Amino acid sequence: MLLCGGRRYNLLASTTPLSFGTFIKHLAASKSSKFSLTAKSFTASASSKVFSSSRFEALNSRQKEQVHLYIDSLLEWNQKMNLTAVKEESEVMERHVEDSLSIIEPIRTSYLSHCGPSSENLNLVDVGSGAGLPGVILAIASPGWKVTLLESLNKRCSFLEHVVSQIGLSNVQVKRERAEKLGQDVCFRESFDVAVARAVAEMRILAEYCLPLVRTGGIFVAAKDHDPQEEVQRAERAIQLMGASLLQIRCVDSHSKHGQRTAIICLKGKPTPKKYPRDPGTPAKIPL
Repeated sequence: MLLCGGRRYNLLASTTPLSFGTFIKHLAASKSSKFSLTAKSFTASASSKVFSSSRFEALNSRQKEQVHLYIDSLLEWNQKMNLTAVKEESEVMERHVEDSLSIIEPIRTSYLSHCGPSSENLNLVDVGSGAGLPGVILAIASPGWKVTLLESLNKRCSFLEHVVSQIGLSNVQVKRERAEKLGQDVCFRESFDVAVARAVAEMRILAEYCLPLVRTGGIFVAAKDHDPQEEVQRAERAIQLMGASLLQIRCVDSHSKHGQRTAIICLKGKPTPKKYPRDPGTPAKIPL
């Protein structure tokens, strides 16, 4: 099922993942007729709209305070290191916080439909967490989730450790490691209910980074741009090699220039072969 702009397009079966070839065929046809996205323009009042958005307003007062503390720390540390190109609080809210909050509902509904009876106590890994997006925001909004922020760079891990302590997030751990190494670590391999990734790499690379960390019966969710058709098609082989299949593509409202982003959701149906992930650097240099 492709959900976009409040409409449902019956591209994927609700219980059984569709073949990639059939999916791409239907997506191309849908794109030409119904899947037409228009850019939104934002004015100086955009920040007030974001702060009053339904997703942010759904948070309780403590969670809202934690979001503001996160933004303050991000902008402060951003003066010393390159964590984000965004320099203003309103932009952080629009382009990062809201974008991160938008994938919670696709995670919950997909998990409940295909993985388990409850989405309240998920064990989730944010692969290539960077500045903690979306992982920190997910941990704030869903305090019952156990969130691992996976990041390979020391300076970013220092920021993540600082901000987790500053905010007071007891449900978060920061792990400094490459995804390829963690995926071969018996303590972490196939141990997570959900893996998420945002602004890290293309899908065929992400599949090898993320899916070895997901348990059989869990899901991998990639936050992508408004038009992922070609990228999804290129990732067919990689996703299947990791033991997964494309479950769903969900359009979500966003403050991107197109006004929409997508959550690409893969369901892991069987264990990942032991040879994956390959050695560090190989997935990016030689994508499957």
